[in-house]
Amino acid sequence: MNALKTGFLLTIMTVLLVLVGGWLGRGGGMVIAFAFALVMNAVSYWFSDKIVLAMYRAKPVTEPEAPELYSIIHRLTTQAGLPMPKLYVVPGNMPNAFATGRNPSHAAVAVTEGLLGILDRDEVEGVIAHELAHVKNRDILIGTVAATLAGAIMMLSRMVQFAAIFGGYGGSRDNRNGGGVFGLLIAMIVAPIAALMVQMAISRSREYQADATGAQISGKPLGLAHALVKLETASQYVPSTASPATAHMFIVNPLNGGGLMSIFSTHPPIPERVNRLEAIAHKMGQA
Repeated sequence: MNALKTGFLLTIMTVLLVLVGGWLGRGGGMVIAFAFALVMNAVSYWFSDKIVLAMYRAKPVTEPEAPELYSIIHRLTTQAGLPMPKLYVVPGNMPNAFATGRNPSHAAVAVTEGLLGILDRDEVEGVIAHELAHVKNRDILIGTVAATLAGAIMMLSRMVQFAAIFGGYGGSRDNRNGGGVFGLLIAMIVAPIAALMVQMAISRSREYQADATGAQISGKPLGLAHALVKLETASQYVPSTASPATAHMFIVNPLNGGGLMSIFSTHPPIPERVNRLEAIAHKMGQA
């Protein structure tokens, strides 16, 4: 099923890239955008994990450098029946975590210094179990590919804006009268929103599933619930360094915003996630 989702995602993002290229340079722009999309699809599949880790300056850590983290991951991967992922720490105060990689054998889990500074061991276990659940459920390829291609679409959208400023988006007077302007507005506004909607479609449901699977892996659903509350609260006060293109990869939404922004959030509401985890804890006989 996830293979089909990945194929669907690549197709949708490719179409968006080609449409934006067409509005930017008409026929020639569509050819260039299609070639660019093919390259981006290949890069997304094979190298998107390295791109995201490099984007956040994530540093690999060894067992002597982080013995407690390795102890937690050893226990959880054994419990989940997963191979040991690579472990990274992201510098900075932003409290969050994410997993990346194209399959369980090439997975990586990254936690931020800010997260390690505010969570206790049970809460860290809950977070890492959630990320390992994404690995076990094979969500990580979809999320990482979405991040890379959404970033490409946003980049092309900014190119359209520059083209509009300098009058180079259509090439003919007819294109500038009516249809070209309409296409320009779609390329500038609708394409990034469409990319965000695709991210939302693949992100919200998988977060609930990762919470449930992570709770089963760790056996400590309340640890994850407490961690989610702490991380959301801390994210209100700590400046975010996250890119909108990768926001859906994190365990909690790193981009703050109320009103209409909450409608377009890539994450389900934290109170609802906590309620579901408390229900799981009740079934497990935990207070």
